[in-house]
Amino acid sequence: MHRVAIIGGGFGGLYAARCLRRAPVSVTLLDRRNYHLFQPLLYQVATGTLSPANIASPLRSLLKRQQNTTVLLAEAREFDVAARRVAIDSGVVDYDSLIVAAGATHSYFGHDEWERLAPSLKNLDDATEIRRKILLAFEAAERATDEAERRKWMTFVVVGGGPTGVELAGQVAEIAAHTLPGEFRRIRPQDAQVYLVETASRILGTYPAKLSARAEAALQRQGVKLLKNALVTGVEAERVEYRQGDRHEQLECRTVLWAAGVRASPLAEQLAAATGAKTDRLGRVCVSPRLSLPGHDEIFVIGDMACLEPSPGEPLPALAQVAMQQGRYAASVIVAQLAGRQIERPFRYRDYGTLATIGRNQAVADLHVVWLWGFAAWAVWLVVHLMSLVQFQNRLLVLMQWGWSYATRNRAARLITGGTQLPPGTNHAGADAADAAEVMAGTEK
Repeated sequence: MHRVAIIGGGFGGLYAARCLRRAPVSVTLLDRRNYHLFQPLLYQVATGTLSPANIASPLRSLLKRQQNTTVLLAEAREFDVAARRVAIDSGVVDYDSLIVAAGATHSYFGHDEWERLAPSLKNLDDATEIRRKILLAFEAAERATDEAERRKWMTFVVVGGGPTGVELAGQVAEIAAHTLPGEFRRIRPQDAQVYLVETASRILGTYPAKLSARAEAALQRQGVKLLKNALVTGVEAERVEYRQGDRHEQLECRTVLWAAGVRASPLAEQLAAATGAKTDRLGRVCVSPRLSLPGHDEIFVIGDMACLEPSPGEPLPALAQVAMQQGRYAASVIVAQLAGRQIERPFRYRDYGTLATIGRNQAVADLHVVWLWGFAAWAVWLVVHLMSLVQFQNRLLVLMQWGWSYATRNRAARLITGGTQLPPGTNHAGADAADAAEVMAGTEK
C-alpha cells in the first residue's frame, strides 16, 4: 500500500490527513505534540479569556475513526530522500509520498538574546508564559514600595503591529481597564500604560489603509499608545530601546511581548539541505506551483513552511486558510497520482478575506467585496472563528467562555502558572509595618 508520511499536525497536516481518509493509502502523521492547536485564538489563552484545552484537540481523538491513519508522538530529525525515509527521535518512518507541514517559529531578527525577556506567541507554552508575565506584573506592582518601580511594572510594550500584536495590545488594555479594577488595594490597574511599537507607518500593514486607520482609532480609544515608524534596538530587563527617525528613545517597562517576526521551522533548512531546494529570506522552502520540490515530486511542503509566489515578490500569507487549502491540494495530487492521473492545475489560493479583533465589540474585516469595522466586523470574527474550531466540544466551550466573559468582563482562565517568583533585585515587599498599622487601626475603628 502507498505510504504517506505527514510531518506536523497543524492546519495543513491535519487537513491533508483528513482528505486522504478514503484513499488507498497508509498515512502516518508525526507531531512532537499530541494535539492540534487553533492558533488564531492563542492570544486569548495568553490574556486569560480561554483555557488551553478550549483551543486544542488531541490528534488521536480527531483521527480515531480514520482507520488508514496512524498518529505518532515523535519529532522528525533527518531526511533520507534517496531511501525515502524520515529519521525520528526513536526510529525511522518510511514513505512513498511525504507532506511536510512543520509550520513556523518566531524571529528576533538576529537578536535571539531578546527571547528570554520578550516572549513570542506560537504555542501553548508561549501563551501560558505570556499570561504569567502579564498577571504577575500587576501582582508585582501591588507589592512595589517605590513609585518608579511600580510604573515599570504597570507599563506593557507589545512589539509588532500585525494582527497578533494588535490583538495582544487590545486585550492587555481591556484587562487593565475592565477586568482587574477593584481587585487590588494599592494600585489602580486602569492606570497601566500599554504601548504598541510598529516599524511601519501604520499597523495592520497588509490591510487596506482605511481599516488600519479604524484599528488605530479603536486601540487609541482603549488607551493604547501607538509608536509607529519605530524600530526596536534593544530589550533589557527594565526597558525597551527604539529608534524613531533620528531620535533614540527608551521606555521604562518590565513586560515586553514580541509579535514582530516569524521564521520557518528549523526543519525547513534540513529539508532544503537534503533535497537541494532553495529557501527564502524567512527560511521557507521554495516550492513549485504544485507544492512539490523541484526534482522530488513525491515531497510536498505546505503551510507556513512553504514559499509560493503566485506573483513575483508576493508570497502567500501565513494564514490558516492557506495551510488548509494546501493540505487539501497536496492530498488530491497524491490521490490522482495513484489513479494514474496527473493534476496539471497549479495550486491557487482562494482568499476569503482577513479579520483582526481589537477588543470588545471592535474588529476590522477585509472581505474583499466589503470592508467592515466595529461591531459588525466583531460579530463576523466571532462566527468565523467559532465555526473554524475542529471539534464541536471546543466550539461549545469557547461559546460559553465568550458569553461569560462578555456578560461579566471577567476572564475565567486568569491563572498564574509556572511559578510566581519575581525577578532578582525587584524592589518590592509585602505589607510593611506602617501598612500593618494602618490595617489594624482601620480594624479597631
